[in-house]
Amino acid sequence: MAETGKTSLGIELGSTRIKAQLIDARGNPIASGGFDWENRLEGGYWTYPAEDVWLGLQAVLKQLTEQCPDAPENLGAIGISAMMHGYLAFDKSGRLLAPFRTWRNTTAEQAANILTERFNFNIPIRWNVAHLYQAILNGEKHVKDIAFITTLSGYIHWKLTGEKVIGIGDASGMFPIDSNTNNYNELFIGIFDSLIEDKGFAWELSDILPKIKTAGETAGRLTEDGAELLGVSGWLKPGIPLCPPEGDGGTGMVATNSVTEFTGNVSAGTSIFAMVVLDRELSKLHTEVDMVTTPAGKPVAMVHCNNCTSDIDAWVKLFGEAAGLFGVNPDKSDLYAALYNKALEGEPDCGGLLSYNYYSGEPLTGFDEGRPLLVRTPDSRFSLANLMRAHLYSAVAALKLGMNILTNEEHVKLDQMLGHGGLFKTEGVAQRFMAAALNVPVAVMESAAEGGAWGIAILASYMVNKEPNETLVSYLNNKVFAGNTARRVEPDERDAAGFMEFMERYVKGLPIERAAVGHM
Repeated sequence: MAETGKTSLGIELGSTRIKAQLIDARGNPIASGGFDWENRLEGGYWTYPAEDVWLGLQAVLKQLTEQCPDAPENLGAIGISAMMHGYLAFDKSGRLLAPFRTWRNTTAEQAANILTERFNFNIPIRWNVAHLYQAILNGEKHVKDIAFITTLSGYIHWKLTGEKVIGIGDASGMFPIDSNTNNYNELFIGIFDSLIEDKGFAWELSDILPKIKTAGETAGRLTEDGAELLGVSGWLKPGIPLCPPEGDGGTGMVATNSVTEFTGNVSAGTSIFAMVVLDRELSKLHTEVDMVTTPAGKPVAMVHCNNCTSDIDAWVKLFGEAAGLFGVNPDKSDLYAALYNKALEGEPDCGGLLSYNYYSGEPLTGFDEGRPLLVRTPDSRFSLANLMRAHLYSAVAALKLGMNILTNEEHVKLDQMLGHGGLFKTEGVAQRFMAAALNVPVAVMESAAEGGAWGIAILASYMVNKEPNETLVSYLNNKVFAGNTARRVEPDERDAAGFMEFMERYVKGLPIERAAVGHM
């Protein structure tokens, strides 16, 4: 164990898994815990019950107590992270006014379109302010009682510390940020308030948003009530400082050391998104590209797609069931590795196969709902290798359309992209296809496999272990990633040409997906 007061605990609530990571002062993992959970469609909204949040947190921390019973004696800081966006609204007594609406919901299109037009700034459907304004447009009764809105990470942090604050990266998925002031955009705040002036609410927008903190600031301390909520009140002691709560976009940037200008990363799991750190704002409005920030407040262009691995997971499960018919029950990790590597044997254009991985709507291509779809012609080469390659191509196809805007229209130059997330677990497969799709080298660091829980633990460590005036960039470069090597894959010409052929089919075939949504 590291020196007293130098370890840090990071917890991240992802789309399918809650993870905890305990690290030493150099960022090395000491212990970890995990808990599987699933969102569900209830009352027309994708949601997670609030009780599942606390059950999952208690489960992962119990695992840590078993691995490191003496950890509290050495724990210097805690950080909370979660999937970005969504909508959590509370009244003045702290009562949740509506079920948690996650990033996966596509129900706020009307509100997002109005706000985008009025701000002349892209407001995605999944952002908190879009959900809030849509609830107002819908005439939902709970809106008049709102005293506080926040993200999932902000909610947990509030319950643990009593502080209604949020990290700037997560805040940038709630409402537009002014990177000159590292605060909410005051002009847009005024426009929003004027839009709802006739409603007679007792609140204005600035009254109900969490206060913004940037990386390195102390954002509160664990309370006795907070420790009890975690179910380990005898293990975690009140008074431990917490760093600003962050979204998975910010922790992904930290986990891949992609927080400096002109660096970029791709996070690929249930959803997929690319983050590119800029030295300037974009030249004009692009509804396919979100503007968010790093945990330190630097402007970031984000291309977000709702769907990535869910359809692949379903097919892998199906092949596992087929193997079971012959008395073979392969290890889950081995099954994924075998099928992913089989895709490397596929034809560069997937043999004419076409796949849409739309489990939910895909706003980037204009879909409110999705239908997973596999399409082929009688002369398509329908083989296992081509099938798996088509599914992996589909996982990154919508992202490619958004990235084209950054590279072709905004002329953003990238030396490489850093990949992390479940899609990259099988070495050299999705990484190779991503390089072909984006036509840029893709690197995967060994540390990237640690994920967002590790990233938020690093931010917690930065808060308590940094030198005076030491920037996040300097801390990551000199203390966390010094000597860290990355596996880099260059684009393959044949793969790139084949992916372009697949994309031509993908774009031409979108009416097929629309017909499936309309008739199924």
